[in-house]
Amino acid sequence: MNLFRIDTRPGTGKRLTGHERYRELLGRDLFRFLVTNLLTLLGFLPLIAGVAFAILSSSILVLIPACIIGGMFAGPAIACMHDTILRSLRDAPGSLSQNYRRALKQNWRQALVPGIVFSLMLGLYAFMIMLIWWADTPPGWGTVALLAFGMLLFFMFFTIYWQLLVLFDQPQKQRIMNCLLFIIRSFWKVFRVSILQILYWAVLILFMPLSLILLPFTGIWFILFSMDFKLYDTMNEVFKIERQIAEAFPEQEVIYEDDEAWLRRKQEEMRNPQKKESSF
Repeated sequence: MNLFRIDTRPGTGKRLTGHERYRELLGRDLFRFLVTNLLTLLGFLPLIAGVAFAILSSSILVLIPACIIGGMFAGPAIACMHDTILRSLRDAPGSLSQNYRRALKQNWRQALVPGIVFSLMLGLYAFMIMLIWWADTPPGWGTVALLAFGMLLFFMFFTIYWQLLVLFDQPQKQRIMNCLLFIIRSFWKVFRVSILQILYWAVLILFMPLSLILLPFTGIWFILFSMDFKLYDTMNEVFKIERQIAEAFPEQEVIYEDDEAWLRRKQEEMRNPQKKESSF
C-alpha cells in the first residue's frame, strides 16, 4: 500500500491540496522530520530530566531553576522543529543540514526567553497534574476545569507564537499582539488543533512507558506537523507568509510546473541521472 506520495508534482501549475498534499509532504520530507525530531528530543532532555526530578522530590524550588535551564535548550529546539515543518509546507529549497543550521543561527537568541516561559508553564502544569494525581483527596471539578482551561489557553497561544517567531523578525510586543489577533480571528481552528495536541500528549503520557518507544518515530514532529498543516493556509492568507519571504529572499520563491514542464524535466533526469541532486 502506498501510504505516502514519494514522487509528485503540483500539476497544472498548482500545489496539491488536502489529503494528497499531506501525503506528498510526508513522502518527500519524512527523513527531515525524523532527524529534526531526534534533535528536538535532545533539546528537551534537560527540561524533562529537571521536571521529573522536581516531581519526584516534590520540590517547587527544584522545578523553577530546572525549567529555566531546560527552557534555554528547549526553546531553540522547538523553534527549529517548527522551522523545518514550515519550510516543508512552503516547499522551501535547501538541504536538511543547511536549513537546520540556518534556523538555529536565526532563532536561538530570540527563542531563549520564550523557551524559558514555555518551559516554566509546562513544568508547572506537569507538577500540578502529578500532585493532583497523587493527592489523597481528589480536587473539585472547579479546580480541574480551571486547570484544563488554563492549559488550553497555553497550547493555543504557543501553537501560533512559535510559528510567528520563526517566520518573522518582529519586536516581541508586536509578535504577541499578532498572535492574539490571529487566535481571535481563527479561534475555532486554533481551538481544534490545540485540543488535538492536548489529546495526543495525554495519550502518550497515559500509556507510558510503552509510549516512549514511539518518541523517536512520531514524538514531537508528527503532532506539530499535523497542527501546522491544518493552520498553514489560513496563516499564509492572513500574514502573507510566502509573498513576504519571496520579496525578502527571491531565491526561496517556488515556481510550480505545469504537466508539460514536469514531463520534460523528468525525461531530462532519465537521460542524465548524474545531474539529479539529492533532496537532503
